[in-house]
Amino acid sequence: GGCFVTAIRSVVLGCGSYLPQKVLTNAELAARIETSDDWIVQRTGIRQRHIAADDEFTSHLGINAARAALADAGLDAQAVDLIVLATSTPDNTFPATAVAIQNGLGIHHGAAFDLQAVCSGFIFALATADNFLRSGAYKRALVIGAETFSRILDWEDRTTCVLFGDGAGAVVLEAQEQPGKNTDRGILTTHLRSDGRHKSKLYVDGGPGSTRTVGHLKMEGREVFKHAVGMITDVSVDAFKATGTTADDLDWFIPHQANKRIIDASAHKLHIAPQKVVLTVDLHGNTSAASIPLALCVAVKDGRVKKGDLVMLEAMGGGFTWGSALVRW
Repeated sequence: GGCFVTAIRSVVLGCGSYLPQKVLTNAELAARIETSDDWIVQRTGIRQRHIAADDEFTSHLGINAARAALADAGLDAQAVDLIVLATSTPDNTFPATAVAIQNGLGIHHGAAFDLQAVCSGFIFALATADNFLRSGAYKRALVIGAETFSRILDWEDRTTCVLFGDGAGAVVLEAQEQPGKNTDRGILTTHLRSDGRHKSKLYVDGGPGSTRTVGHLKMEGREVFKHAVGMITDVSVDAFKATGTTADDLDWFIPHQANKRIIDASAHKLHIAPQKVVLTVDLHGNTSAASIPLALCVAVKDGRVKKGDLVMLEAMGGGFTWGSALVRW
């Protein structure tokens, strides 16, 4: 008699993104530091990245992406009662940048807060909002990933400064009753992991509670790469197991855009066909928590992701943190 079972699902009503106007190409970087377009493309797949203007903060990027997502959903900002912002580059030490975004959207009810899981931030934020919606605590959520990583880079360090960019992406979620099967629309399952033993491999060497400075990003690239593929495939397999689906059932694989080599290796290990993989790392670089929603919006806007499509989102970031979300569009 399982036919009467229903589930509350967090259904995506719309998505939106925002990229700063200024584009920084590999050639422009090569004019400043000891690197080349060939070297960067070969190792990372990155060709360019966007850089926020001096007077453009993470909140401004987030507000623009949120407005675009609300317009795509055909919703007024007042319909939203929860904002979860994933960011590692807040405007201020406090208050949360989510509150600045909430205020910028003219919302004065509900809750808004930041969430910190670095490059996995959007997946962690999606899972958090999903749990709040399924519990009945809130009805509609804005989940945003917004970053100005250009502000925490050491522009003399050619191993890291070529990798990152600025941007923001957002989705609007609504709690809806669904039949309770894996054919349901919305977020079907999320899986989150962290392991603090890996801190030294990817971190920022500052903060209010330690150095009282913002600090710069530090990374052991080879070490990160070594762990990334296993971690990404690990949580993706968990998502398949939890829903009784396989790589063949997937319509799209939208990973965190850090490095084309990591993405290719992960898709290969999961037996996901290359034509199902959404790649934007060439245009955006690594935008940390913004990368998945940015890539998602590109694929939605160009007509690749359609209603009913099964989409796997996954990421891995500093901490280490890693996670997956399986969503039916």
